[in-house]
Amino acid sequence: MTGLFLQCRLDSSRLPRKALLPLGGVPLIERVMEALEAVQVDVKVLLTSEDSYEGLKDSAERKGFEIFAGPKEDVLARYLLASEKYGVEQIVRATGDNPYVSALLANRILLSHLERKADYSGFLGMPLGTGVEVLKTAALRITAQETEESYDHEHVAPYLYNNPKRFIINRPDISEEFGFSHRKISVDTPDDLALAERIFLESGKIFPLEIDGLMEWIKKDETP
Repeated sequence: MTGLFLQCRLDSSRLPRKALLPLGGVPLIERVMEALEAVQVDVKVLLTSEDSYEGLKDSAERKGFEIFAGPKEDVLARYLLASEKYGVEQIVRATGDNPYVSALLANRILLSHLERKADYSGFLGMPLGTGVEVLKTAALRITAQETEESYDHEHVAPYLYNNPKRFIINRPDISEEFGFSHRKISVDTPDDLALAERIFLESGKIFPLEIDGLMEWIKKDETP
């Protein structure tokens, strides 16, 4: 059983309640869910904290996502509790600040992850904000048992890829195919949201905008 867990909270310090701010007239978090619609998993879950649940549940319902609220600070525990509830053995981890996340790349890395029988998988070498991570639930249980560091519990995956002798790590570099790894397309600040809106408008208001379309926009944007 494979689940897509979309991690989101409403208390961002740099851009408060950014998940509900509009991108092309639609709340940002709903744009992210639209971008992830084609990811081939058994269940899609909006994973949040108790204090953000009420503000996000309508968006989850509109886009056909389950919604699960867990510990606010211990994100790792939130993932494990949700994996238990939905019977998930493999997790595709996405975050709510990436409206241009690629479902195509998500499906590719998930297939690679399963073929390699990896504990952690994630592409390298594409624009920041276009990828996902794939995590084996059993490996996250080991993480919870072996570390109490707040960083590992907040960020979920670093304990895995920082221990390549302990876990099977799968990090293919796709920079030759897609490149532009210096570009940041995720939304953390008002300027980031303005950029996301510009991409939306200059790409003909096409959404979701897959990785090939985003590459075309970046090439034009970087042409003198």
